[in-house]
This record gives sequence, structure tokens and C-alpha cells, in this order.
Amino acid sequence: MGAAAGSIAGRVAPGFEPVRVAFAENFARRGEVGAACAAYLDGDKVVDLWGGLADPATGRPWREDTMALVFSTTKGVSSMALAVAHSRGLFDYDDPVSRHWPEFAAAGKEAVTIRQLLSHQAGLCAIDAPIDLATLGDLPRLGALIGAQRPHWTPGERHGYHGVTLGFYESELLRRVDPRGRSIGRYFADEVAAPLGLEFHIGLPDAVPRDRVARVLGDHYALRMLGNIHKMPAAFVFGFLNPRSLTNRAFSNPAALGQPHQYNTEALRRIELPAANGIGLARSVARAYGELARGGAALGLGPATLAALEQPATPPTGGLEDLVLRRTTSFSLGYCKPFPGFDIGSPRAYGTPGAGGSLGFADPTLKVGFCYAMNRMDFYLLSDPREVALSRAVLDCARRATGGS
Repeated sequence: MGAAAGSIAGRVAPGFEPVRVAFAENFARRGEVGAACAAYLDGDKVVDLWGGLADPATGRPWREDTMALVFSTTKGVSSMALAVAHSRGLFDYDDPVSRHWPEFAAAGKEAVTIRQLLSHQAGLCAIDAPIDLATLGDLPRLGALIGAQRPHWTPGERHGYHGVTLGFYESELLRRVDPRGRSIGRYFADEVAAPLGLEFHIGLPDAVPRDRVARVLGDHYALRMLGNIHKMPAAFVFGFLNPRSLTNRAFSNPAALGQPHQYNTEALRRIELPAANGIGLARSVARAYGELARGGAALGLGPATLAALEQPATPPTGGLEDLVLRRTTSFSLGYCKPFPGFDIGSPRAYGTPGAGGSLGFADPTLKVGFCYAMNRMDFYLLSDPREVALSRAVLDCARRATGGS
């Protein structure tokens, strides 16, 4: 059930009116239920829209302060914490992971670099040992378990989306290099969210009222994939439904992590899942990306870090076919880079989409930061039509405003 376009609130800067039109059309034509969209241009907020229902079961409206769970859009936010750590000299992207985390060298991983790990090339997309939610909350125990994992392919030769595990590895790496031993959620809160005044959490604190959080509308998601198979690569759908496949195993340990409706539970809201369960305001994600897009001065990001984020991805030697998503992809340093079927602006842009349709990205060429978040999950791996309509409108308006191309 879509919400009426009349329930839309917020504001756009002069010249960005087409974004509001696209936002309204999402409700009128594309089945939107509740959503928010925000964008910054060279540090100025130029789009801040919200509307619809945060919970259609109760009729609770989506308000200005409604937070959304953004699934893998969280990956890009988490990787901002690593970018700050990199700028502070805590590691180099081409360091072997084992230089900072000696136990990681087990099972033939001694030469895997941080760049390969963050670019989904390490072959660690699925963990063989069973994991429960208690283990996810015990970071030393989880670190020991994932450190012992054997790669599923020769690192650097192929890539495959580390849909859940990337966050585990990022957090353990950061715990090892941070002099205070903080988890990635704590590090992000202290070193990114606090300086920028963001409301975004990796692990939802008790202090956040739960009636501010939109309800994820994703019941029976796996079964409903079959009815939406035209929106996803068929090989991905069949792999997701096959418990023996690498695709399924990448999202199902523990099983709750592959079931979107479970993210409405307190168990999956409270725990730190740096690849999957970030909850916050769309404008906060856009603000953070906007800061990176204009140079990152407020976070103390150095030119070497920004250049690394903006440069083209270093592809695996065996080609760009993703062994988990079963389509062509391009990853670099915790982010997706632009590639055919994933247009987020200039070649310097970087960001991450989330399951169901959300997206956050930075385009340093236009100095744009963008985020779209919603509660009704659709079935596109990339480029959900709702997100595409909004991101294209923002980028087009930014080009006109700046005279860019």
C-alpha cells in the first residue's frame, strides 16, 4: 500500500525541484510506503524530504526524525571509520592484514592485503563454523573464529560480495589498529558521527526511542524472490535459495541475517553488524558523504586517503564476475565504484547500495553527498527504480547548479 503524495514533507533548494517531483512519483507510481531522501552540494543541504508511513500496520507516519535501517548502505558508513583511521596512520591499505592481526594469517591468508579484504577479493564471504547471535556480540570470540577461516578462492584472483562478513573483518581490523581497541561502531560514533553531528548508529543504543525507527517491510523475502526473479540475476535467486551454494552461505550464518524482517527485532537492532544493520537518518548519511565529497576537513581526512577512495578499483585478476551476486560488480576499499548498471555519478564517485533499495554515495567531482532510505523492500540487487529516479534527479540538478558535466 503506497502512501499519498500529499503526505510528503521537507524542502529542496531552488533548482532541485525535480527531486521533489521524483520523490512524489515514487509514492504515486512506484509503490513507495515510507521513505526519506537527502542530498548535500558542497556542504549545503539542498534536498531534505520525507513522507509516507513508517509503519503501515499502525498508521505511524514517517516524520522528520524517523530513522531507517539501511542494510548494506551501512557498509559505506562503516568504511568511513576505516578511512579516518587510515588518515591517522593506523594502517596502509596495501599492508597485509596479518601485519596488524597476526592470527589472520591462518589457512593461507598471510599475504592478503587490507585493500583486497575491503574489495571483497579475500574469499571470506562465508564463514564455515556455525555462528549464533551471542557470538556476534562477543568480539574477541568472533575475531578468533573469522581469523581462522579458509578462503573460498585464491585471494586476489576473484571477488564475491562479502554481504555480511565484510563488517566483521572491518571491525576486528579496526580493534587491532586502534590504540583504544574500539569496535567499528564505537569508533564511528566517536570519530565520525560526533564531529559531524550525525544521528546514525551501528548497533542501536537503548537511548533511541523505538518509535522513531521505521519498520522494515520484508516478510517472506526469500520466497517472494521467485515472483520477482525478473528484477535479479536468476543465478543469484536460485543460489540464495540453495543452502549449499556460496551465495546462500554468504547471507545465512546465522540464519536470521538473511531474513530481512528479523531486523525489526531488538536482537538485530542492538548488536553491531557493520555490514548490515546501520540505523539512522537519511540526512545524516548524506551529510557524511557530503563531507567526504568536499574534502573531509571536518574529519581530518588527508589527501592520500581521499585519493585512494576516489581512484578506480583494482580488479581481481580473474575478472569482474561476482561469485556471490552472480553479475559484474566493482569494489574498492569498502565501497562500490561506478560500473555499467550502477551509476552514481563521475568515475571518482563511491558508495554502497542496501538490500531492498537504499543507497548512499559521494561524488567528489560534483561535491555531492546523497542518501535514500525506505521501509518497503523491493528486489533489485542494484539500481532500484525509486533510488535511480532520485539519484539521477539530484545529479542532474547538481550539474546544472555547478555547470558540471
